[in-house]
Amino acid sequence: MMNKKTAAALALAMSSAALTFSATAVAQTVIASPQPSGVLSLSAQASAQVPQDVVTITLFYEQEAADPSSLTTTLNQRAEAALREAKGVDGVTAKSGAFSVYPSTDRDGKISAWRGRTEVVLESHDFAAASKLAGKMSSSMQVGNVTFSLSPEAQRAAAQKLSTQAIDSFRKQAQAASQAFGYGSFTIREVNVGQSGAAPRPVMMMQARGMSADAKMAAPMALEAGTTTVTVDVSGSVQMGR
Repeated sequence: MMNKKTAAALALAMSSAALTFSATAVAQTVIASPQPSGVLSLSAQASAQVPQDVVTITLFYEQEAADPSSLTTTLNQRAEAALREAKGVDGVTAKSGAFSVYPSTDRDGKISAWRGRTEVVLESHDFAAASKLAGKMSSSMQVGNVTFSLSPEAQRAAAQKLSTQAIDSFRKQAQAASQAFGYGSFTIREVNVGQSGAAPRPVMMMQARGMSADAKMAAPMALEAGTTTVTVDVSGSVQMGR
């Protein structure tokens, strides 16, 4: 019979042998699975200038008062009146924008007055209707910012067309490269398709004191949108074959 020391030594030896065998098996597996050859990575791109179809006009009103409570009431009344006026215009969406009330201090650092600002934001696909409404509302609010952008619907429609072009370009590149490397065919291993578009373009900024809130605009603003660059990228790899 084996004593305890002999049994322990035998178990340790068997464990070491099993570990060595396991490591050897893993090494053989790695060696037996070399990286595939004839793999080609490439990318293609398609872009287009798409007319911006949304205009966003931000109107604001600023006021100063002796206390924040009365100032808040005045600002809310002005914004509510503007929103009521905008609700009757078809094709134009109006919503509340930024609202702020803050103290104004004198040389001694004491609060001398309170200043506040409220905004109303108009958004529309109908540039003429939005321009006409903004001109009408300028008797009570100033035009602070105008931006043009591309709607999600227009961007999706453009991206669908560009995707077809970019994928076709990807396949043509893969075919040409495969032939150049002496291969007769290819199969796609992996592919990624992504898209991007430019940010909204601001076309006018006006300072708070640039126009009196009581001044009437003689005519609707002249609005002319630009374009947004929509790009679709296709990248991936192919397996070239003989």
